[in-house]
Amino acid sequence: MKSLGNTRRDFIKAAGLGAAALAMPGWLAAGEKANRRKPNIVMIMVDDLGYGDLSSYGGKDMKTPHVDKLVAAGMRFDNFYANCPVCSPTRASLLTGRYPDLVGVPGVIRTHLRNNWGYLAPQAVLLPKLLRRAGYHTAIVGKWHLGLESPNVPNDRGFDHFHGYLGDMMDDYYNHRRHGINYMRLNEKEIDPKGHATDLFTQWAIDYIKERSGSKQPFFLYLAYNAPHTPIQPPKDWIQKVKKRERNITDRRAKLVALIEHMDDGIGKVIASLKDKGLDDNTLIIFTSDNGGQLNVGANNGPLRAGKQDMYEGGIRVPMCAVWPSMIKAGSRDERVALTMDLFPTICEAAGASVYNEIDGRSILPTLLGKNQPAAERFLFWVRREGGHYGGRAYYAARYGDFKLVQNNPFEPLQLYNLKDDPKEQKPLERRHPMYNKLFSALRNHIIEAGAVPWEKYPAILSS
Repeated sequence: MKSLGNTRRDFIKAAGLGAAALAMPGWLAAGEKANRRKPNIVMIMVDDLGYGDLSSYGGKDMKTPHVDKLVAAGMRFDNFYANCPVCSPTRASLLTGRYPDLVGVPGVIRTHLRNNWGYLAPQAVLLPKLLRRAGYHTAIVGKWHLGLESPNVPNDRGFDHFHGYLGDMMDDYYNHRRHGINYMRLNEKEIDPKGHATDLFTQWAIDYIKERSGSKQPFFLYLAYNAPHTPIQPPKDWIQKVKKRERNITDRRAKLVALIEHMDDGIGKVIASLKDKGLDDNTLIIFTSDNGGQLNVGANNGPLRAGKQDMYEGGIRVPMCAVWPSMIKAGSRDERVALTMDLFPTICEAAGASVYNEIDGRSILPTLLGKNQPAAERFLFWVRREGGHYGGRAYYAARYGDFKLVQNNPFEPLQLYNLKDDPKEQKPLERRHPMYNKLFSALRNHIIEAGAVPWEKYPAILSS
């Protein structure tokens, strides 16, 4: 083991960027490189889906056949983590391959300055920019949540096509407003479509797939649903369907199950469109959630402690699977610890896109392809900064191996757990345990580095 007193950056430099920095996909043998077409890539991120809120992840009162089919058709991860227990930071990590606070997004980006806790750094290099260099057409359909105006909107940050929602949550799934503001866009044009947001995003994704199916150019589609984020507002017929099937379910739980099942149905339609256009055999599909489920609206995080907003496992461990016919073995399963930011280099490596900028994520493509990939020895960090009763303060978690240091809100002490012996985080270890100070020091170094990212100053500079 390397000295744990060094900074996180030292570990990254020692490890290197790995195969994602290659100009051609590392998973191809030399003779295949000239013949193999680059895969289309569909990245599906859903919003606030609990670890136990899929049938395939143990949900007993719901039917999610389409995501379950994805899980069965590829590799399921049991220890996959969102980069934050709330929305914007995890999305920043997906699209930059970095810890969110290192790209200016330590908390949720919102409409009003006094309740806004991030600004995506101008110097951050986003995934679509690298994929475009590798020959891809790039699109986002659905929730953006990384900026509400130029230059931090999708088309300014590398996406060729945007059809979706700039903001955070919608106050209503049917009128798509937030604080009375319409954040729905087709590229840079404000639009006012009719219908449930889940249905709209599903159809817009299908429209994009149909449009690109006639081109030889590979595409990257980032499909980001608002569901099942609050408000828990499924179509009424879906609630009735759940209540008829689940006789003893509560009204609160029935509404959330219906919202998830409605979303699952939409995902099924998107997958069907890939098959209909003959694209499914050479498309890499990745599915995950931006954080854990929200307990006070009935979410199920399985055996994990706590939920959304928490640094305990229920707030950050999420479902994840990847499907790529003939490349990823169907029905496979892996215990590797990985984070949202690892999907950035994974997607780049699959696409043959060079990574020339510094990232924190590490490609898991060898694992997906069934190759031997030693477990990564690295520190992992989580941060969330928030207003309200948090008072603008941040709170943290850090992990190395089986040991996890948790501060679940800014006013609680740090506690150390051994996740192997205590997966439900019920038995904090003594502070004198040697891993306490090692993780504490590593977290301190991360905080020092993130402190040099002036996310609060950018809005003031732009408005002056």
